[in-house]
Amino acid sequence: MAFISNTDQARIGAAIAAAEKKTSGEIVAVLSGESASYLHVPFLWAALIALIVPWPLVYFTWWPVQWIYLIQLGVFLAVLLLTLPRRVRYALVPQSIKTERAHRRAVEQFLVQNLHTTAGRTGVLIYVSVAERYAEIIADTGIDAKVPNGTWQAIVDDLTSNISAGRAGEGFVHAVERSGELLAQHFPPGTRDPNELPNHLIVID
Repeated sequence: MAFISNTDQARIGAAIAAAEKKTSGEIVAVLSGESASYLHVPFLWAALIALIVPWPLVYFTWWPVQWIYLIQLGVFLAVLLLTLPRRVRYALVPQSIKTERAHRRAVEQFLVQNLHTTAGRTGVLIYVSVAERYAEIIADTGIDAKVPNGTWQAIVDDLTSNISAGRAGEGFVHAVERSGELLAQHFPPGTRDPNELPNHLIVID
């Protein structure tokens, strides 16, 4: 993914491995190109506008129904083509919906990556969705119960600040290191600490 270089991906993987040597917890970092395609949005807008078009033509012209129908069809296709490009499509989606979809995808990834199955419930997911400009940390109950309110959000704020400044790799590394410090504080390494989950940035296009 162009959003982050191969070198930065390697740095993130190394940061995860280093952090997990100091704790029995697990950290997974996921970078998603988008959390949803929102392909229904162009069709919705095209349909709504196309439904409105015939009414003024019916009331204020004597045009044949066949012409009005063709105009309606043409408007539908034109609006659809104009709103299909990804940038336009995303601009038409309310931020609240994008946030909800991205959060849902983060929860899905928490489960897909088996973070809920770690010993001691100490899994931490660092999730970033590029298209929605969304970042979130989901911590399992074991570690979350020991961390003061607002701690994870502070890490997310630093992550998003780095991303906005064009330092996505740096932001991920800092987030991994700070999450690792919290895990190490409350869940130090045990006599047997199997590396249960991947130690690299998981990229989803």
